[in-house]
Amino acid sequence: MSDQEDILGTAEAWLKQGETVALATVVETWGSSPRPAGSHLAVTASGRLAGSVSGGCIEGAVAEAARATMDSGTPQLLDFGISDERAWEVGLACGGKLKVFVEKLEPGQAA
Repeated sequence: MSDQEDILGTAEAWLKQGETVALATVVETWGSSPRPAGSHLAVTASGRLAGSVSGGCIEGAVAEAARATMDSGTPQLLDFGISDERAWEVGLACGGKLKVFVEKLEPGQAA
């Protein structure tokens, strides 16, 4: 079983427990990106997290967007990036970009 399957299974279990859940999925990457396309982060309204979309500071922004999506029900496409020049300033070898799709899950949808 892959990590992605575990995250989807965890999200499904949370839904069955009555939690409100959002799923963030990396849909596109360019350059240096710590997680590949298809990576997931599941977030609950109560603050539980499973998985990762970046392994860095983007996680907090994605979790916050997930909470807004859970409240509104409106999906979001988030766009993050850092230039090669700025990457050196923050201690990275090179820049990169990623797009993350965030959606509210409904019971039966995660599986």
